[in-house]
Amino acid sequence: MEETNFVLLWKEHYQKIDKSLSINKRLLKELLTEKAQSAVRSLMRGKAFGIFAAVIYLVLLGLVLFFTIKNYHSAFNYFLFSIGAIFLINLKALCDYIRHLILLGKVDYDGSVLEIQRRLRQLQASLVKHCKIMVLQFPLWTTFFLSSTWFPGQAGVGYILIQIVLTGSFVWLAIWLYRKISLENLSNRWVSLFVSGVGGKSVLNALKFYGELEELEA
Repeated sequence: MEETNFVLLWKEHYQKIDKSLSINKRLLKELLTEKAQSAVRSLMRGKAFGIFAAVIYLVLLGLVLFFTIKNYHSAFNYFLFSIGAIFLINLKALCDYIRHLILLGKVDYDGSVLEIQRRLRQLQASLVKHCKIMVLQFPLWTTFFLSSTWFPGQAGVGYILIQIVLTGSFVWLAIWLYRKISLENLSNRWVSLFVSGVGGKSVLNALKFYGELEELEA
C-alpha cells in the first residue's frame, strides 16, 4: 500500500515538473520571439527613416545637378561626373532600402522558424551587397571640387601629386572594402561595422534569437 502511494506521489510530482518545464519552455519561446520581432521592427523603422533621408538627399543632389547642367561650363566637368556618380549610387541605395522593407514585409512570423531564418539571411545578403556598392562613392568626394580650367593644366606639380595620392588612396580603400565586405567576413570588425550601420546588427540579433528558438523546438 505504501509502495503504491509512493508511486502515485512520484508520478504526480513528475507531472508537475513536466508541466512546469513545459510552461517555462513556452515562456522562453515567447520571450525569444518577442526579442527577435523587436529587432526586426527596429530595422524596419531604420529603413523607413533611411528612405525619407535618401529622398531628401537625392532631391538636393538632383537640384544641384540640374542647375549645374543648366548653366553648364567645361569647368564643371569634374563636378558633374563626381556628383552625378554619387547621385546614381545613392539612387541605388534608395532602391535597396525599399527592397529591404519589402523583404521584411514578407516575413511571416506565424510561419516556420526555418522560413523566417531564410528570409532574414536573404536580407542579410542584400545588406552586404548594399554596403559593397556604397563604398564605391568614397573616391568621388576627392574630385568633385576640381575644375578643368585649372586642373591639371594650371595646377602645380606638388598639388597634382597630392591629388593623385589622395584620390588614389580612396580608390584603393574603396576597392579593398568592396572585396573585403562579404557574408564570409562578417566576423571581421571593420566589415561588421559597415554592415551594422545599415541594419546588419538587428538582422544578426534576430537570427541569433531564432537560432535559439530552433534549438528549443528541436
